[in-house]
Amino acid sequence: MSIVYPPMGPYATGFLDVGDGNRIYYEELGNPDGKPAVNLHGGPGAGSMQGPTKAWDPEKWRVIRFDQRGCGRSTPHASDPATDMSVNTTWHLVRDIELLREHLGIEKWLVKGASWGASLALVYAQTHPERVTEMIIPAVTSTRPEETDWLYHGARRLFPEAWDRFRNHVPEGERDGNLVQAYGRLMENPDREVREAAAAEWVRWEDVLISGETNGTPGSYSKRVDDDRLAFVRICAHYFGNDAWLEPGQVLRDMHKLHGIPAVLVHGRHDLGSPVYTAWELAQAWPDAKLVVIEDSGHTGSEAMGQALNQATEDFSKR
Repeated sequence: MSIVYPPMGPYATGFLDVGDGNRIYYEELGNPDGKPAVNLHGGPGAGSMQGPTKAWDPEKWRVIRFDQRGCGRSTPHASDPATDMSVNTTWHLVRDIELLREHLGIEKWLVKGASWGASLALVYAQTHPERVTEMIIPAVTSTRPEETDWLYHGARRLFPEAWDRFRNHVPEGERDGNLVQAYGRLMENPDREVREAAAAEWVRWEDVLISGETNGTPGSYSKRVDDDRLAFVRICAHYFGNDAWLEPGQVLRDMHKLHGIPAVLVHGRHDLGSPVYTAWELAQAWPDAKLVVIEDSGHTGSEAMGQALNQATEDFSKR
């Protein structure tokens, strides 16, 4: 039976000063007396969803969503080349999540995160397992070097023509090196036209990887425009060019820290940018996690993936 929730918008919004000159924008949705949950957006740098959501039962859940440093409505914005990226790392975000939890007076919460948000959710939970009741993780990633290398180098085996264009946009002397870091240098250029051109090529490549997802939202990366696109690409290149400040394989290595925390991992079989292997590996190392592979879905989801996620929130609302 399909689970359909009515649209749920925010009942409260605010900004939280998290230090380093940063203020993060947050929203509270649903029932103020409901079970707490925090939803971590992807990207990194994509910003949280704007507008109502149908992903949660508005009677049962108190949902927190926020824009991570440098993107969305948070300030300062990474589209401004003067914004200091040295204070925008995975560990700054983990601390921000804790500051937000404390600010809102929440003792424990369910943690949900998709794509980059999945990596952040896992790192946060491994750092603060005592604050996590359950986890829901669609589009599973752990942002280890081999995953980033596949996304921006290895996937050329599937789309060689498009990847050649992506590669040829960086300076000739950098084309045989780390393309993510090369794009990162372009995104630090003071000339906005240089940054805009690099950002356009980056999202073009990302769109190629989801171009066959007819049940999802192909073209969704290029829909970001202007400052939102610049911030998204600058933050992505910054994080992935630094391996998210994680040791290689750290998330998988530390899965034992999540033992005892129930979780549902939901992943699309046809996710070309983040193949299902990472989700499978994490599930093997996490006895309390259930892996649901959606056969008609890629990275951007499908109706079946949405139903699987709604089922997970429904099940966890009863705990």
